[in-house]
Amino acid sequence: MYPVSTSEAARERLARIVAALLFLAGVAPAQQTGRAEGLQLPIEWRRIGNGAVDRSLAGPASGPVNRVWYSADGSRLFIRTLSGRTFETSDFESWQESDAVPPALDETPPAADRLPEPGAKLHRLPGKPVSLYALGKAAYRSDDAGASWINLTVYKGVSIVGAKLEDLAVSPDNPDELVVAGWDGVFRSLDGGQSWDSLNGFLPNLPVRRLAALPTGGWGARIWVETAAEGRLQELEWAPGERSAWRVASQQRPDRELELKQAFREATGLNVTAFAIAAPYVYIGSADGWLWVSSDQGATWNKERAPSPARVESIFADPSEPRVALAVLSAEQAGRVLRTTNAGLVWQDLTANLPSGPAYGITAHRDTGSIYVGTDKGVFFTIGDLWNPAPATGWIAVRGTLPPAPVRDLKLDAGGNQLYAAVDGYGVYVAMAPHRLQELRVVSAADYHPRAAAPGSLLSVLGGRADSARAGSLTIPVLAASDFESQIQVPFEAAGQSLTLSLSGPTGVRTVNVPLRRASPALFVDRDGTPLLLDAESGVLLDAMTPARPGARVQILATGLGRVRPDWPTGLPAPVDNTPAVVAPVRVYLDGVQMEVLRASLAPGYVGFYTVEFKLPEIVNRGPASLYVEADGQRSNTVRIWIEP
Repeated sequence: MYPVSTSEAARERLARIVAALLFLAGVAPAQQTGRAEGLQLPIEWRRIGNGAVDRSLAGPASGPVNRVWYSADGSRLFIRTLSGRTFETSDFESWQESDAVPPALDETPPAADRLPEPGAKLHRLPGKPVSLYALGKAAYRSDDAGASWINLTVYKGVSIVGAKLEDLAVSPDNPDELVVAGWDGVFRSLDGGQSWDSLNGFLPNLPVRRLAALPTGGWGARIWVETAAEGRLQELEWAPGERSAWRVASQQRPDRELELKQAFREATGLNVTAFAIAAPYVYIGSADGWLWVSSDQGATWNKERAPSPARVESIFADPSEPRVALAVLSAEQAGRVLRTTNAGLVWQDLTANLPSGPAYGITAHRDTGSIYVGTDKGVFFTIGDLWNPAPATGWIAVRGTLPPAPVRDLKLDAGGNQLYAAVDGYGVYVAMAPHRLQELRVVSAADYHPRAAAPGSLLSVLGGRADSARAGSLTIPVLAASDFESQIQVPFEAAGQSLTLSLSGPTGVRTVNVPLRRASPALFVDRDGTPLLLDAESGVLLDAMTPARPGARVQILATGLGRVRPDWPTGLPAPVDNTPAVVAPVRVYLDGVQMEVLRASLAPGYVGFYTVEFKLPEIVNRGPASLYVEADGQRSNTVRIWIEP
């Protein structure tokens, strides 16, 4: 039998991982006032990734910046992004929003013997009358009044500071300190352009527009961001375990949305800005407020003009009830939410107390009738009967720790448990979906997906506090609890086809039925989708930045593997030595090939956690590989493991 870990440091690492998994976000009571700005639900948002992009430049990139300038004394640097936001920095690392106004452009630029390229803009160097900088497709420097020029930003034909440079600024305090701004952000040189550093690491200027894919077990988040050409989007990904920046997706999928919008434009003559397909129905919206609906896949159309014409930003259609759809429209002073329950014959206004200003994204959850809207003032939601043409209800502001920036897109995960928001400038954030406060949901604590329970497994109760729990005559340990979420362990003695949970909390006793199996394996992943896989020798967490090696012993943290031998009391941490072994047969599959399993047991020192240890072959393919576990013939979720020879 192999030890679960061989060092105290490894055990401490595991303790931190488990502590992070069991962290519970508290929810403060909403303040009951009449306006959406006052009726708030503060929840804990967690960021996935950051706002930087790895484009193989002189440092991390960000989004387009079209102006840059220094303060008169050179102590502060200002930029203006293409979206019109202004930021300033005094330490050339952290940025704060500013109300500073860009200076007027120099109408009498200096003269030069010649330009380094046609149309290049010239900039003087303070205190050096014959020295000049020039900005065109690249940045240049001349120390002989323009008779000769040195290219400062192109190496082997490629710009090291990004594409389409827009502005250049020289420090009034140091002629060798200059900054260039362009479509990939801001870069600075302290030696006259001989070397460059990025100022984008903490600049909130990631032009995220849409969520392309949500994190799942071992598979990362993907987003669409706006690129140098207006209207063109590029897919980026944040791989689980990534620590530095978003990267261009390894396999760029075609932007089907833009392709379909163009096809709808050609078919209808509308400037199509949004669409949704719930076969056989097709919904399209235009830049001037038209909402067209087809019940025959585009052969014929029902045409309606929105009550207050504005740009249709997003449409949500329910695939299980395609006659129901939602649309969000945006104007400078008024975002609007419309609903149809009869395939566009009538659109009902649900805007109610939604605050004024643009609105961008919309999603909904059928079971609870919840609607979520992303606006320039954050996320708002309402709960009602989505499929019943009832009067509009009030909106609640979902505040918490979300940055104060426009929310461009919203998506719920497959189980409707977590809400993802694409925040302009900042990237992707995730939080427990607020509608879970209205309806209890029991899911696997490993990946937040609904699945059958098994003896000894960890479950998360979403949407309420469980102070105590029972299943018939069995007492169920409550391991942690808050007003938002609770963790429980299924008794090892549980038997039968289902488990009826009686959960006692501040609002009384609530009953939830959960299917029960002898084993229901689930591999732990964090909210980024990173699976909890450890190197057995060192206890180091394996991810994209720390890959596994051929021949290594790998430990998988899981739950739901069922009963163990010898029997172990429910709710009690497993012993460090002679850890009880899993009774059910356990198999591990790597890219569909069965691996050698060395052990499967309770995780020493923890409640409800199991470890499955297997050995990688000596010869394996380089790169990501799919990994899953079978116990008693039941298959777990699939995660991704990185392998590096």
